[in-house]
Amino acid sequence: MAIEPYDQRDGFIWFNGALLPWRDAKLHVLSHGLHYGSGVFEGQRAYDGEIFKLTEHSQRLVNSGKILGFDIPYSAEEISQACRDALKANNLADAYVRPIAWRGSEQMGVAAQLTKVNLAVAVWFWGAYFDPEQRLKGIRLTMAEYRRPDPRTAPCKSKATGLYMICTIEKHRAEGMGYADALMLDWRGQIAEATGANIFFVRGDEIHTPTPDCFLDGITRRTVIGLAKERGWNVIERAIMPEEMANFEQCFLTGSAAEVTPVSEIGDYRFKVGDITKTLMDAYSAYVRPVKEHQPLAAAV
Repeated sequence: MAIEPYDQRDGFIWFNGALLPWRDAKLHVLSHGLHYGSGVFEGQRAYDGEIFKLTEHSQRLVNSGKILGFDIPYSAEEISQACRDALKANNLADAYVRPIAWRGSEQMGVAAQLTKVNLAVAVWFWGAYFDPEQRLKGIRLTMAEYRRPDPRTAPCKSKATGLYMICTIEKHRAEGMGYADALMLDWRGQIAEATGANIFFVRGDEIHTPTPDCFLDGITRRTVIGLAKERGWNVIERAIMPEEMANFEQCFLTGSAAEVTPVSEIGDYRFKVGDITKTLMDAYSAYVRPVKEHQPLAAAV
């Protein structure tokens, strides 16, 4: 299926304080962010005209920039309003929202003290992240070759553009082999996450998930943990080794794009789309619609 190029669409993009026609939102080829990965971004969804957990996403964007050593020239509140303005300008109710901040073209080289930090927000309709038919019966994952790096070697608590290079490589490799995605281990050989989503496993009435010490503790991840605890399920965050997958019955991914997606297969391991997974899929769908600025779930604290 042909995809409409993202630079050839109609609509508006919020760009450094103004709404520009979509096709006019451009940056220079010598932008530092393009050459050195000095950019941070967010991915969030709007449901029925309201952006889910908007304040948390905007604050995380600000924090991500600080981790990379730059200040975004807008507050979290201003970023949230920019997201709302972009959503409204594009006349969308259900949409994907992508704020991104990057170092500009004022200086070239590894050093970037003289660069201006830019901010843009794009909004577009994006349906299911994974194929809807595959998603209902559980998607298939292969094992990734690249691993999530040691926190001493990369700014893993920042949603930084450069950290996704290995994710793209592994996503392409997985899809080329007929899988939907890949499961990444960390530098220690422990289970980490998929290429763009956190992972959970179910055994009995217990839910197990890797400790997010070298990858993002996702906003959707925290939401689903809260929903599970509200329903009386024990959620255990711990180090999980790959061979333990033989003892789990269910598996699912979480993320702003992926939402709650069942997994049926990871390499040689098989899982069923069981009641806990189905319940959390439904609970998450109900929680985001109709959404106002949800307060954090008490159980997820």
